[in-house]
Amino acid sequence: MAYLFETEEHAAIRATMRRFAETHIAPRSAEWEEDEEFPIELYKTAATAGIVGVGYPEAVGGQGGDLGHVLAASDELVIRGRSVGTVVGLGSHGIALPPIVRFGTAEQQERFVRPCITDGKIAALAVTEPGGGSDVASLATRAERDGDHYVVTGAKTFITSGTRADFVTTAVRTGGPGHGGVSMLVIERGTPGFTVSKKLRKTGWWASDTAELHFDGCRVPVANRIGPEHGAFPMIMVNFAGERLMLAGQCVAIAELAYRESITYARERQAFGKPLTGFQVTRHKLADMASRIAAARALTGEAVVRVLRGESGAGLASMAKNVATDMCSFVCDQSVQIHGGYGYMRETLVERLYRDARLYPIGGGTREIMNEVIAKTEGF
Repeated sequence: MAYLFETEEHAAIRATMRRFAETHIAPRSAEWEEDEEFPIELYKTAATAGIVGVGYPEAVGGQGGDLGHVLAASDELVIRGRSVGTVVGLGSHGIALPPIVRFGTAEQQERFVRPCITDGKIAALAVTEPGGGSDVASLATRAERDGDHYVVTGAKTFITSGTRADFVTTAVRTGGPGHGGVSMLVIERGTPGFTVSKKLRKTGWWASDTAELHFDGCRVPVANRIGPEHGAFPMIMVNFAGERLMLAGQCVAIAELAYRESITYARERQAFGKPLTGFQVTRHKLADMASRIAAARALTGEAVVRVLRGESGAGLASMAKNVATDMCSFVCDQSVQIHGGYGYMRETLVERLYRDARLYPIGGGTREIMNEVIAKTEGF
C-alpha cells in the first residue's frame, strides 16, 4: 500500500528498492540478525546501486527526491528485505548526513556527504549520552576551543552504526548550560582519543550495530564544525522532525510486514477442520490490524506533505510517531497471537518483528517527550 502523495516517480523508486532488497538483503536477513551484524560491504553495494542517495541533492552525489521518496524507499527495504536491523544500520546516514547537507559548507559536503552516498562510507549520529536521553539541552560532552581545534571529552551511547562509522556527527557543549551552548562537530574515525567503548546488545534490531562511544581529549578541527558555534540546537530539532517521520514510516512498514505474515499463516493454519481465517475472531483481528495500519500510514503521509510544504511539522511529526509506534506494537503483538506457539519461536519472523517494534516508542524521542512536543504546539 502506497502513501497518497506518491507519484510514478515514487513507484519507480519502490521498484528499485524492491529489487535490491530481494536480491541483497532478504536471502540472508535471518542469518544476519542471528549474527548481529551484516557484511560491511553492503554499504558499498547499496551506494553503487543508488540506494543510499535517495533524498539527497544531485550536487552532493544523490539521486534527488525528498522525505516522501525516502519513506517510499524505506517501506520497500523493510517489507522486502525482512530485516529491520539491516535496514536501520544501512540507513544510519539518514540522520547523520542531513545536518551537513542543510547547514554545512560545500567543502564539508564534499568531504563527508558525497563519500557516503557514492562510495559506501559509514556515518552515524551521536546525540544521546549515558547520563541523559531525550533532554538534548542537558548534554554534557564538552568541546573546549584551543586555537584551530576543539578538545572533546565525554561519552555517547545507543549510537546506531557506532562501531563501524567512518565519522560521527556529534552534538557537543561548546558554551554554557542549556540550548544555547550546543554545537555540532564531525568527529572522524582514527582521531586520537576517540574510541568505541563497547558494542551494545539489544532486544531487537540485532543486525544493526549499536555502540557506546568515548572521547578523551579528542582534537577535532574547527573546520569540522557544522554551522555556527553554539548554534546546533535548532539544527538538531529540525533533524529530529525528519527522523521521527522516518521512524513512523518504519513502523508502518514493520506492521505491514507482520500483517502480511499473519494473513499467510492464518490461511494455511488449520484448526478444528478449517483455516484460522474461517473464524470470526481471527478475521476481526486482521481487520483491526489493517485499519490501524491504514490510519497510521495516512497520518504519517499527511505529516510528510505538510513538512514538504514548508509548514512547521514538529507537532504533527510527533503525533505520527506516537500513533505509528502504538499501532506497530499492537499489530506485532496480534501477529504473535495469531501465530500461537510458533509466534514465540525465534525462527518465526513475527517473533523478531515483535522485538524490533519495542524500540520505536523510545528511539528518536520517547513517547512521553512526543506528548510534550504535541502539548506545546497545540498550546496547552
